[in-house]
Parts: sequence; C-alpha cells; structure tokens
Amino acid sequence: MPYQDVYDAWKADPEAFWMQAAAAIDWDTPPTKALTDKGDGLFEWFADGTVNTCWNAVDRHVEAGRGDAVAIIYDSPISGAKCEITFSDLKTRVANLAGALRAQGVEKGDRVLIYMPMIPEALEAMLACGRIGAIHSVVFGGFAANELAVRIDDATPKAVIAASCGLEPGRIVEYKPLLDAAIETATHNPEFCVILQRDQQTAPMIEGHDFDYHGFQEGVTPADCLPVEGNHPSYILYTSGTTGQPKGVVRHTAGQLVALNWTMEAIYNVKPGDVFWAASDVGWVVGHSYICYGPLIHGNTTIVFEGKPVGTPDAGTFWRVISEHKVTSFFTAPTALRAVKREDPAGELIKNYDLSSLKQIYLAGERADPDTITWAQTHLNVPVIDHWWQTETGWAIAANPLGLEELPVKLGSPAKPMPGYDVVILGEDGHPVPDGDLGAIAIKLPLPPGTLPTLWNAEERFKSAYLTAFPGYYETGDAGMKDKDGYLYIMARTDDVINVAGHRLSTGAMEEVLASHPDVAECAVIGASDALKGQTPVGFLCLNAGCDRPAEDIVKEVVTQVRTQIGPVAAFKKAVVVNRLPKTRSGKILRGTMVSIADGKNWKMPATIDDPAVLDEIATALKTIGYANA
Repeated sequence: MPYQDVYDAWKADPEAFWMQAAAAIDWDTPPTKALTDKGDGLFEWFADGTVNTCWNAVDRHVEAGRGDAVAIIYDSPISGAKCEITFSDLKTRVANLAGALRAQGVEKGDRVLIYMPMIPEALEAMLACGRIGAIHSVVFGGFAANELAVRIDDATPKAVIAASCGLEPGRIVEYKPLLDAAIETATHNPEFCVILQRDQQTAPMIEGHDFDYHGFQEGVTPADCLPVEGNHPSYILYTSGTTGQPKGVVRHTAGQLVALNWTMEAIYNVKPGDVFWAASDVGWVVGHSYICYGPLIHGNTTIVFEGKPVGTPDAGTFWRVISEHKVTSFFTAPTALRAVKREDPAGELIKNYDLSSLKQIYLAGERADPDTITWAQTHLNVPVIDHWWQTETGWAIAANPLGLEELPVKLGSPAKPMPGYDVVILGEDGHPVPDGDLGAIAIKLPLPPGTLPTLWNAEERFKSAYLTAFPGYYETGDAGMKDKDGYLYIMARTDDVINVAGHRLSTGAMEEVLASHPDVAECAVIGASDALKGQTPVGFLCLNAGCDRPAEDIVKEVVTQVRTQIGPVAAFKKAVVVNRLPKTRSGKILRGTMVSIADGKNWKMPATIDDPAVLDEIATALKTIGYANA
C-alpha cells in the first residue's frame, strides 16, 4: 500500500491499525485491545497482553529454523576484533547471563544499570534483562562519575553490568574507576556489579561485590523467557544533556515490540535476513531501537561497530564496513556524514569499496542540511533519507517510508508524519498556523505505541514537561513548519528560534545557507544577546580539509549569502572560523552552551559533551569578533 493509504487507514481506525501490526509479534497472551486511556493525557498500549522482548528478538527466530542466521556482527577497527554471533549462539549467551542474574537475586521489575562500550556483550546484557523482566538503564560508557551517580540514585538498580574499559582512537578509557567513584558518591548502593574484563585493560575487583562477567555465569541454569504485561517497562533511558534531576524516559515492552517491528520494513525497507547498520551507540536511543531491538525483533543482522566515522583509520571506514558486511540499510547522524565529507570532500575514498549491497541511507539526530544530503546522494547514488524523531518517541515521527513508497525528496525536510503521529504546527496562542509559517511542533494525543508513556518516578514532571504547554498535545520542543503538501521542516529547537528586532527567525534556515558555501564542511548559528535588537545571529564555520583560503574572505561571502537568501532582516553580520564545534557524544551541537558563553553568563559543563576543551576554543573565537565577556 502507498504511504497515503496506510496513513489514512491508521487515521480512520487507529485501534484496528495497531492491532493488525501487533499480530506480527509473538504473544503469550494476545491483547484484547490496543489503547488504554488512563485519563489526564496518559495512555498505554496493549496493556492486557503478555509478551517477552527477548523471545521476540532471539528465541522465535531459532524456533523458526533461523538459528544459524547471523544476529550480530561485531566490528572494531580500534582493536581489530571482528566476530559473528548467530541467533542460536545469542540465545545461549543471553539465557546464561539472564540465569546468572536471576541466581543472584535479580527479579522482574528490578533495575539493572548497564555501563558498556560498543561490544556484543552490551546487547546481551540488555536482552538478558528483558528475558527475566528486569528493567535496564543503559548509561553511555565512560560517562562522568557524578552524572552516573545521579542516574544510579534515580533508577536505584539492584545490579550494574559494566566493562573494564572502552576504546577511543589512541587511548583507553578506564570505566571501573568511574563506576567505583559513582557508587561511592551515590546515595543508593547497587547490591553487586558484573565486570567484563577486556584484554586492553583489566580492572581491580572488589571482593564480594564485583563478579567477573564470564565466571559469574559458570554452572548456572539458563533462564527461560518470562512473559510480562504489555505495559511493563522494558527500559529507562535518560535524556542527553540533563542537569540536576535527570529525565528518565520509560519504554513499555509491548508498544516497543510492535512499533519497532513495523518500522523495519515500512520505513527502513529491509526484509528479515538483510544486514542493517545503525552507526550509533547503545547509550543513545538509536542504539536501543535500531542497534539492539528493532533489527533483532524483525530478524535482521545488526552491526555493533566500535569505531568513529573518521580516524579509525580514515574517512573510508563507513564504506569499508558497508562493503565487507553487505549492509542493505545504513543509519547514521548528519554530523558523522559531515565529518566524512570534511575529510574527503571529493568522495575519493568511496571509490575504493563495492557498495552494491547498499540500498538506502537514513539520517537523524541533528537537522540534515541539504548540502550534506546532496553530497551523499551524488557520491553514493542511493536515496539519502532525513527522518526526525526523539529519545522520547523511540522511533520516527516523520520519515520517507521507503518500504511503503519512496516519496519525492524535498531537501531540508524529513518528509511526512508516520502512522500514529498527528503533527500540527502551533503558534504561541496554541492555535494552528498557516502552511509555511514557523511555529511549535506538537503531536495530537495519544502518542503511538513505542513512545514514552511517562518519566521514571516523575509523572507530574512528565505532564509539565510535555503536556501542559498545549493541552491535548505532546510538545516536541522543536520548531518548524509544514508546507502545502504536508511535508514537515524541522528548523530548530524551540529555544533556538531567535528574536531579532521583533522578527522570529530560525537558526536552522541560516545554517542551511552557510552549509551551502563550497568551503564550509559544518556550521552552527546561535542567537547572542544584543542591547538594541534583543538578539543577533552569530555563525561558526568549520572548513573542508585542505581549504587554504583566508578565513575573512569566507566569512564575508557567507554574510553576503545570508543577506541575499534570507534578507537584511536576519541582521547576520558576524561569523568566525573554528576547527570544531562543541557536541554531545551523539552528535548534537551544544548551541545553548555556546549562547551562554557568548552572553558571558554562568554555565554548567554539559554532562554529555564529547570534548570539553572545545568550549575554550569557542570562547577564544568569540572574543576575536567582539564578545569580550565570552
């Protein structure tokens, strides 16, 4: 069925649509209905069914005779390690770990915190929790001790599963000292820790409290899958960039299974057995939905990649992995493609690899600028699909669903809303704005299966953060517009819409202009305080590798471009060339922190920052263009 027919079918009868999608999942007790309205803006999906995540991701494929099919490919260009794990192997490994956790007292509803790098054992730990009904909370490996402590206190885990270390290009990050410091700092004390000792760095163990990952599993009885209620939490995932009390996004078991399974074919255009690669990390929502759960539930091979888009060893590493492992669908962040494009602007490294298996590329995490999409389309000759979603939603709000129909691509747009999402653009008065006008993007309640039903132990905060601004709607926190064809344009976070002399302007629109300059590899625009205009835009430019033109010439050219394409109303006069932009580990640019630096305000080091030293470079650059208090 074409996209519009599918979307219309959902809108005409959401209950029937989602019950039909639910039929593709193995249930212990099938649900009698899809939606339960709990009132006050709270909803649950498939609540009266019983089901098990691990059965659907692992065991059912073995039972169907696909035990010898490869479930996980591990590829670490940093260590040189590679391996393949079949569904049968994965079942054995996960059942043993789950049995060991259960023997140590972990039961249904207990929380287990997972603190691991990009290795297969991270997925095994997630699946082992799901097998016995434990609720996992994955924290990005190498996260600072104080932030890890905050999450330990919020989730109150009975156990922690961690690795001794993580690997970064040129260095080893010791995890165990960070974990020990976090437990020392936290009020809550986990009963025990399970530590995977990696060859590159072993960790000292605390007798009676720390167990060796492999020794811990010796002699245990493998655990069977425990059916849980459809509304039983599968995991808690803390949103990136949180300060103070973290926001723990809850994901219910059944809704996640149904929604993610539906997306694999409808959106990502893969059949069971195809190789799907999301180049992300298990610490982020993409790692949950599309490294671990989505591909395995659907019967795809998933890739666990321990490397970087550049530097492990070069800007061709993505293409090497795709070629070697015959990847069908590839999912990465725009910031990763921009890094590759910056190092290899002519796409020379792409020519070294056979990419005939690759059918499509998907981008999410940051707004995908048209220039990067055009570069990838030109050099890779496959559809390059921008799609938009959030940690909170767990899967795409808007996308081009290639498995249903390839919609015409409009550069700068993640295309159209997916079934389950009734997306509207609202003005500050809460009423819809005309097509083409900028406004707050909201989604009419209820949200579809697989999205957050609440925050962990914080229902009132959930309501105030997401449901209060526009009653009857979920507030996305993003600003954008919709065109006459129903295509969405995500222009900025609501906080990044700047007010220049009374005109509300999108930083995303300005970034689109800057990125179109042939020498600019990546860019960001912020709104700095201005005594006369309220705010004025400031641009930051990262140039392509090998560019030797004077920075002041490029700045003059981009200022002229913005003035020509957006107009004098943008008041865009200041830009500066920098070596790199401050980002979270998931690739989001820390624009809010950059604004605070420009305005000379006190600011807190973001918990998820990739490299704190970049902020000093930003402050120095701002001073060169007149921001003396930076």
